[in-house]
Amino acid sequence: MVEPKIAVAVVTMGNRPAEVDALLESVAKQDLAPARIVIVGNGCRLPEFARRLSLPGEVTTVDVPENLGCPGGRNVALARLREFGDIDVVVELDDDGLLVDADVLRRVRDLYAAEPRLGIVGFRIADEHGETQQRHVPRIGGSDPLRGGYVTGFLGGGHALSTAMLAETGDWPAEFFFAHEETDLAWRAADAGWRIRYCPELLLQHPKTSPARHAIYYRVNARNRVWLVRRRLPLPLIPVHLGVWTLLTLARTRSAAGLKAWFGGFVEGVREPAGERRPMRWRTVWRLTKLGRPPVI
Repeated sequence: MVEPKIAVAVVTMGNRPAEVDALLESVAKQDLAPARIVIVGNGCRLPEFARRLSLPGEVTTVDVPENLGCPGGRNVALARLREFGDIDVVVELDDDGLLVDADVLRRVRDLYAAEPRLGIVGFRIADEHGETQQRHVPRIGGSDPLRGGYVTGFLGGGHALSTAMLAETGDWPAEFFFAHEETDLAWRAADAGWRIRYCPELLLQHPKTSPARHAIYYRVNARNRVWLVRRRLPLPLIPVHLGVWTLLTLARTRSAAGLKAWFGGFVEGVREPAGERRPMRWRTVWRLTKLGRPPVI
């Protein structure tokens, strides 16, 4: 069994210095030290971390002059790791998260060592009281957050990615900036034959939040959803997916301002170029459906 080399990547906008320090200290306490740590300042200048926090492995900081969004910032970290050329798995963590247990990186290494076609490992996200929001469980309905297994998606807050998979699928869709970038990557991975596994024993503690806290949420959520299906779904499924999603949005959204922003984003998604169209194969649609998440929902 070949043991893969692990790197940790963190993207921050510089507005959570205490939280970033705490996260990196939790990485330093892991019983398996990462080979590399890359920290990206997304539109900010970063302080010195390595000596101040006694971090393990090779620590690299990258200052980006503008905020590239979540996927764009992660791509910067992946590009730097690719330059080094010695990493097999990248663990990406939200800058306000915390690794509570000391064996997370070791468990990630063992999972990838045991399964060559494992592409993505999703962590369980829970707040400081141990509660996992239902939207953080990668299954439909009231699913048990402690039930692991193969799934069709993952959470951006805490996950691991195979670099071999990324070489085949490509990196994050930077143009999305925020929202649905995980689904775009997950669908590409599934279509290329890589497995996605939800592992609730891998815990990332994260403050309880709502995605609507971001001012751009409704607009970007709608735009990116349209872009996503234009890029990845077979043509007959596009109107079905958008129809189901529109009905759900109208039923769930209570804010008139939110609906107005959502409609503007929907129109933007239809009018603006969506990027490369590479629809998944029908056998991938069937496989995702068997796993409990048909891509029309």
